[in-house]
Amino acid sequence: MKQLPSLRRQKWLKAPDVQRVLAALGDARIAGGAVRNALLGEPVADIDIATPLSPQDVMEIGEKSGFGVHPTGLAHGTVTLTLDKKPFEVTTLRHDVETDGRRAKVAFTSDWAADAMRRDFTMNALYCDANGKIFDFVGGYGDVLRKRVRFVGAPSARIREDYLRILRFFRFHARYGKGPPDKAGLTACARLRKGLTQLSAERVRQELFKLLVAARAVPTLEIMQKAGILRVISPLLCDIPGLKRMAAIDDKNRLAPDPLLRLQMLSGDARPLADKLRLTRKELSRLEGLGRHPPPTPKLREHERRAILHAMGEECWRDSVRIAWARSRAPLADKSWRDLLRLPDKWQAPVFPVKGADLVAAGVKPGPEVGRILSDLEDWWVAAGFKPGKDELIARLGQFKND
Repeated sequence: MKQLPSLRRQKWLKAPDVQRVLAALGDARIAGGAVRNALLGEPVADIDIATPLSPQDVMEIGEKSGFGVHPTGLAHGTVTLTLDKKPFEVTTLRHDVETDGRRAKVAFTSDWAADAMRRDFTMNALYCDANGKIFDFVGGYGDVLRKRVRFVGAPSARIREDYLRILRFFRFHARYGKGPPDKAGLTACARLRKGLTQLSAERVRQELFKLLVAARAVPTLEIMQKAGILRVISPLLCDIPGLKRMAAIDDKNRLAPDPLLRLQMLSGDARPLADKLRLTRKELSRLEGLGRHPPPTPKLREHERRAILHAMGEECWRDSVRIAWARSRAPLADKSWRDLLRLPDKWQAPVFPVKGADLVAAGVKPGPEVGRILSDLEDWWVAAGFKPGKDELIARLGQFKND
């Protein structure tokens, strides 16, 4: 067994608020992601705490210590303590007594090893105390060193407890893994892939979106496609080459990966997935915007670019350019496409200076005619390079009225 290092020098662990919560609880350890990320040299964000104390004891200690106390998941033993508005999820050690592939009934325990054995992957089953001492019951530290995502215990058993672990296996591999995925885990995921149909759309969406923006998303999705995983989620998720090109353009131009655009690239048209993945109204609106206008290209002249940007809006423009660039054959660092993408940073479309009330004040009868004239007048204003002001536009009103 490899000698375990100490995390005592980690700034996040030495932070006064972390130490204060751990000291108040007494018998408690940092669990899971914070320990994993610290060992991998990754940023530590959320700090989750495990303890053999009952949820009731945790709440009493929290109240006596002056912490904010929020019973966010008592059925699963979780209480959220807040200190200076910073949340700490504190969960009682537990083991599963009943599972159905979607959720589990748990029993509380004081056995740290039993708590570790119910977790999904070995690298997520690590703990450390307030002094930075690491506790490893399932060989997680060795897997962290190898960057190998491995199920705790028998992969099939872990998956049958919660089929979402199939997607988590690939998402964690794309985010933290190196080399090919664990063979036993991959085999179990492929064999039990139909269990994914039991999951809620929200849970599938959450894992898929995180996977799409991971560093090794493309090779991981290729593995999932070969194993038949993507087909179970949706037969639309099949354009791996297109996604590969988008990811390469993102990397080359230091563009933040966008899960919705990557979903659009992977599926060709993600709108049919709106219900299946519970896309938000804003996300669906973005997708509909892509189909409402022809995609911009570097062949457009400057005034044409500005007119289309004005019609699309900045967000839709950027979305459309990124999709069109990925679908083109242009080089990954093509300057013309890069300039097209950056147009909203260099030029802000002015606000059309005339409103419906201005037309009524100028003698246009209230009603549908106001909207028609306003639209025609704005089109003329755009064609004139956005230069005419309100007075000039009102002066030209006569030419847009019906005889």
